[in-house]
Amino acid sequence: MLEVKIENNKIYIPLKDKWNQLTPEEEVRQHFICELVNEYGYSLDQMDQEIKVTNSDRGTGRASADIVLWKNKEEKLANKTAFMVIECKAEKVGICEKDFYQGYNYATWARAKIFVASNLLETKVFKVIEDELPLKLSRVSGIPHCEEIQSDKELEELLSKTQVFKRDEFAKLLFQCHSVIRNNDKLSPEAAFDEISKILFMKIRYERNPDKHAIFSLAHLEEGEKHYETNIRPYMTGEDKKASYIDFLFRQVKEQFQADELFEETEQIKIKAGSFKQIVKMLEIYNLSETSEDIKGIAFEGFLGRTFRGELGQFFTPRTVVDFIVELLDPKEGELVCDPCCGSGGFLIKAFEYIREQIEKDIDGQKDSIKAEYLGENLENIEDEEANRIVEEKLLELNKELVISKDREECETRLDTLSKKCIYGTDANSRMARVSKMNMIMHGDGHGGVHHNDGLLNVNGIFENRFDVIVTNPPFGSRVDSELKIQESDKYTDKKKIKYYTDKYGEDYKKALKQVSDNIGKPILDLYEVGSMSGLTEILFIERCLNLLKPNGRTGIVLPEGVFNSSNLEKSRKFFERKGKIILLVSLPQEVFGSSKATVKTSVLFMQKYDEVKLQEIADIEKKVKDDFEQQKKDILAEVESIDTQIAAVKEEIKDLKKRLKDKKETNKDAIQRELESKVEHENNLKEEKKEAKKDAADRIKALDKQLDSAIEDAIKEELDYEIPVAEIDFAGIDSTGKKIENQLPALLEEYTTYRKENGVW
Repeated sequence: MLEVKIENNKIYIPLKDKWNQLTPEEEVRQHFICELVNEYGYSLDQMDQEIKVTNSDRGTGRASADIVLWKNKEEKLANKTAFMVIECKAEKVGICEKDFYQGYNYATWARAKIFVASNLLETKVFKVIEDELPLKLSRVSGIPHCEEIQSDKELEELLSKTQVFKRDEFAKLLFQCHSVIRNNDKLSPEAAFDEISKILFMKIRYERNPDKHAIFSLAHLEEGEKHYETNIRPYMTGEDKKASYIDFLFRQVKEQFQADELFEETEQIKIKAGSFKQIVKMLEIYNLSETSEDIKGIAFEGFLGRTFRGELGQFFTPRTVVDFIVELLDPKEGELVCDPCCGSGGFLIKAFEYIREQIEKDIDGQKDSIKAEYLGENLENIEDEEANRIVEEKLLELNKELVISKDREECETRLDTLSKKCIYGTDANSRMARVSKMNMIMHGDGHGGVHHNDGLLNVNGIFENRFDVIVTNPPFGSRVDSELKIQESDKYTDKKKIKYYTDKYGEDYKKALKQVSDNIGKPILDLYEVGSMSGLTEILFIERCLNLLKPNGRTGIVLPEGVFNSSNLEKSRKFFERKGKIILLVSLPQEVFGSSKATVKTSVLFMQKYDEVKLQEIADIEKKVKDDFEQQKKDILAEVESIDTQIAAVKEEIKDLKKRLKDKKETNKDAIQRELESKVEHENNLKEEKKEAKKDAADRIKALDKQLDSAIEDAIKEELDYEIPVAEIDFAGIDSTGKKIENQLPALLEEYTTYRKENGVW
């Protein structure tokens, strides 16, 4: 087996039989040569490296091809047409096809059948279409084995068969796999999907980590099974010894994705071996990792929509609504986005794609500036080879920012950071959490922040005052019962993970864990201030979203219209208005959720959480009104107390008169007696007056208590007096059957974006 040799910062070049200075690009090149030899059966005597392109077209920069491969040794020695040209870049340089114009020229010069661009993490393979000008390249799924290229006819068949998915093909294939399981194994649509997802994860594992015993094709599966039965199973012990080869493969997948908590430890493949192999056979000619995110993502979403229609239809928000909400909230690079009820992951996927597009546009702009600087605005200096060399180096450096590394901790690039530090979600349904992760992987990643967890409870990186943007369609129409308690099982107990997240988020994470650990046995409703006002899930999730937001963070929430007009929820509405500003309210047509079997009319509530200054202003207003009312109460009670003072004075007078009556020296006792009787009568009258005054005071205080809330609301309303933009949409791009129709949301988006910027909403 050929291996890469590195010593003293030097790397051995077997094709030149010498040692060169170790560089990232050279290391990739030698690893790729080893892979061509070890994995694909090619020999060193049918390849060469750094071949000078003697008749290169203008703009090729460094005029040499990294690796050139011939069909065999004889054709190489005879200087015949090369078969394959490989362009290698450093491991952390992103592969952007449009930047590899020099490689395209090498392929033209060599008249090669195949052009490959690789950084080891990512390899893109193209078939060169020779009979069209200008040069055209067509993506294929992988590099053929040496044995498969000896016959031109066999090679053409291979290149025509082995391909990446087209959108319709992928969608059709998924449904075919689904039918196999439903027919052979009699599983429900949802359970059948679970099994497909397991096989897809197996395929992803193979494509990310090629291994001769991993699942790639039916032939490889059968070869691996023989190896397993002969060399692995005999040496296993206990329950492991009972595992079939398919179980063995799935266990490897569970281990690889263990950090993502995709599968329970006890999760197994639940379909027959025949069904499993049939699906492997159906999938084997396609390369999932090489299929573009747009194609596989959209096809996968279509498959999800049909598979989960009905029972789990509530988990799907129409794409037109998702696009509108995310684009209106306009999340930026570096901002944290969360969906606490993520369902199939639609909102998170859109947010990921939306921010990724911003990054790509920014990098494209930087590339244009570099080209203009070194080659001229109209590329008039493109024949300057030194300028071309500098341009290519700078472009490749920029491409590094578009790489998502395999290491789940490494965040050295802009896309890495977006994928691993900025996208978060939870779903209480374990199946949907897995669906969301798979869906996000299909769309380009960002799945690591998604967890199977009650959206009302903190978990890992999802806790209060952390997010810039919240987008969600929470479950509604149900209630959280007052008897539903926080269980010991809700408590996070994995010490290793607690340390991991504590190191990552610090004291904020420790505090976040207390939301659960300090409230075991208490009703979930008690965690929320609105829990005393309503147990409706949608009401609790509005507060949850506001809690999760940072000050000035913004949210878009799909809600039933009853939230906005039910008299029973008036108190809850007033509570939310003190927590954030309503920046837009959009009424959606009733049929927009019809394809998900939902009939309730919905609206989208957009809010911005108040910052600490504003919240303090509101608290000060509330305190002032309360203080004013307390003073009024004191004044009322003072009136009663003044009567007590009068009674006390009369009592003293009565006491004095009685003393005088007993004094033998007094001569006018009749007058004193009359005065005493008058004072007693006055005392009784004062007591009656006090009795009436106390009753009146109690009534007035009771009235004040009743007026307090409305007085506070009036005062706060005066302070928060602002215009609430409201829109009613008649057509949202989809009807009750799922058919595409007129969509008024893009026009509203444009109108509101202009309004937002002009009025400095955020």
